[in-house]
Amino acid sequence: MRTTHIIAALCALALVSGCNRTRGGGGPDEFSVLPSDALQIPDVLSLPQPTPGGTNRTDRTPTLDAVARLGGSPSGSGIPASDAALLAAAGAPEPQIRATLAGEAAARQGGARPGTARYYGRFAAQRLDAPAELARWRAAGAATPSAPPRD
Repeated sequence: MRTTHIIAALCALALVSGCNRTRGGGGPDEFSVLPSDALQIPDVLSLPQPTPGGTNRTDRTPTLDAVARLGGSPSGSGIPASDAALLAAAGAPEPQIRATLAGEAAARQGGARPGTARYYGRFAAQRLDAPAELARWRAAGAATPSAPPRD
């Protein structure tokens, strides 16, 4: 009698274990599907000699295919006509724009460049005092599980 109960319990457990409602991944993975050309059987079934620096027989133009699949122009004609108005409104970029912006930022900061003692001194009032902030949050009763333990 006891053996039949054990067998019945094991059968019930096996049946219930198949009722799991969770599925791994939460749905299809759109990046696992790779569109490729149809398979073709070659006329000669021997392997060709490798050609270092040569093209791939199955994917002859990978860069152009990627551009086309991402919505670009595989012809490489440059800027599409639909963006001409945007570029005309934006104008041509200044050749030394990074140097100009760095100079303007330095002028606003009183000549202090990031990474220098003058920079850190100028912005010392805006620095966060981590131990004082931790004490403030603990005094307010907030949980601080990632903070170091109390001394």
